[in-house]
Amino acid sequence: MATLAEIRAKLQSMEPNQNNNKPKFQGDNAMFPFWNIPEGATATLRFLPDGDPDNTFFWTERNIIRLEFPGVVGVSPAEQRKVTVQVPCGEIYGDTCPVLTEVRPWYKDDTLKQQAGKYWKKRSYIFQGYVTQNPMEEDETPENPIRRFIIGPQIFQIIKSALMDPDMEHLPTDYVNGTDFRLTKSTKGDGHADYTTSSWARRERSLDET
Repeated sequence: MATLAEIRAKLQSMEPNQNNNKPKFQGDNAMFPFWNIPEGATATLRFLPDGDPDNTFFWTERNIIRLEFPGVVGVSPAEQRKVTVQVPCGEIYGDTCPVLTEVRPWYKDDTLKQQAGKYWKKRSYIFQGYVTQNPMEEDETPENPIRRFIIGPQIFQIIKSALMDPDMEHLPTDYVNGTDFRLTKSTKGDGHADYTTSSWARRERSLDET
């Protein structure tokens, strides 16, 4: 696991171009749907280190493209409904992405700019850790208490800013001197969720044996 200084150095070196990171992602059912917590509520998360020794960070970046189709071949017209498929952008793995190859020229055409944005890759970050305070009741939780968090750019900037703060002396993933992250949900004037009041806990906290 990289040190806090190494994480800061790599974050600074990536600032001009965030696309150099090429992590991998596999799906399972450990997702914690924090976007479903009630407005004004706070979920307390404790991030854990990444098991990949080659990963400097305790998160992994992903770029996802949403493709919408009018239906499925072989289904009767009466039962057809729109289907949305999420696919990873190949560029994050160093490959060519056929979707972005097609869409890039659209941004030069004023009539296609809006459509181009619809098919452009959406960036998010995968963290893992414990939910130490859950303000909502989940119908089912996985047997393994380690959950996955899909963090958007808004929350990621809060996490990143704290890591670059010299007042943070220890890695927040440290088992003894780590720090909890308090994810708070509010609502913007346009009705969309707002997480800008989320923050790191002011005190470090060690994990117990459990």
